[in-house]
Amino acid sequence: MELIQEALKGSERAIARLITMVENEMPSWRETMRTIYAHTGKAYLLGFTGPTGSGKSTLVDRVAHLLCTNGYSVGIVAIDPSSPFTGGALLGDRIRMREVVTHENVFIRSLGTRGGLGGLSQATSDVIKILDAAGKEFILIETIGIGQDEVEIAQIADTSIVVSVPGLGDDIQTIKAGIMEIGEIFVVNKADREGADHVVTMIKAMLDVHPLSDAWQQPVIKTVATENGGVDELYENIMLHRKYLLKSDLLAVKRKERIGREITRLLERRIAQYVHNQMKEIGSLEDLVEEVTRRETDPYSCVDRLLPLVEKK
Repeated sequence: MELIQEALKGSERAIARLITMVENEMPSWRETMRTIYAHTGKAYLLGFTGPTGSGKSTLVDRVAHLLCTNGYSVGIVAIDPSSPFTGGALLGDRIRMREVVTHENVFIRSLGTRGGLGGLSQATSDVIKILDAAGKEFILIETIGIGQDEVEIAQIADTSIVVSVPGLGDDIQTIKAGIMEIGEIFVVNKADREGADHVVTMIKAMLDVHPLSDAWQQPVIKTVATENGGVDELYENIMLHRKYLLKSDLLAVKRKERIGREITRLLERRIAQYVHNQMKEIGSLEDLVEEVTRRETDPYSCVDRLLPLVEKK
């Protein structure tokens, strides 16, 4: 409780320790999150997604700087890919966040994906809640940049920003339907490169074919983040989208849907953990794998054997 109280007062040391506790699922982490939850729901969440090398980290850095300049307290959650072999991650995004890395109103935390799919870490949602409870008014989430299936950010962020760059080869490949459907603001970064106008034209054409169902018109903004070019325009559109969501009550709708998805996700995770712990009643997973390998059974029958474990609970 003392650690939680310190974090609620904004102590960076306490925030860091709570995040480590949650990320590593140390004893009492669930009880910690239950206590913290009552203090959440105030922060506005910005999601930055797009291909590797599109300059997301620098863009996040510049937007965070503008938020600080306008008096907001900011949290940044930067996701880095974890090794599938060692589980380790470089966690180097903050290296490119030179503008705000030492700012007193900014807390930056890098997380490894640790097997999470969709461009986010499994602990991302809980880390966001800790920063929210600690008084961060805007939380910026940068995904790892894995490509077209990186759409989970739309289920977490209030405003999703899709970043692209010229020169990636196949234009259509960089703006497939899944990515186009989650973007509320589109950014063509490194716009000083040849082909930037063509990428803008392609994105606008795609948006005309697949417009959002609501009244928000998705802007396409050219930026050169390393030189702060276009970042002011991006910041203005972020604030416009936030104002639009609040005025239309869509922000409340989004957050209710987010809560529903989170309850489902947590339930699925607990059920999976329970089944794994109860596997010894019918043999280990390795035993089942061996049976399937020998064609003595099949994966579908294995699932049928495991389901009663859940039903008994």
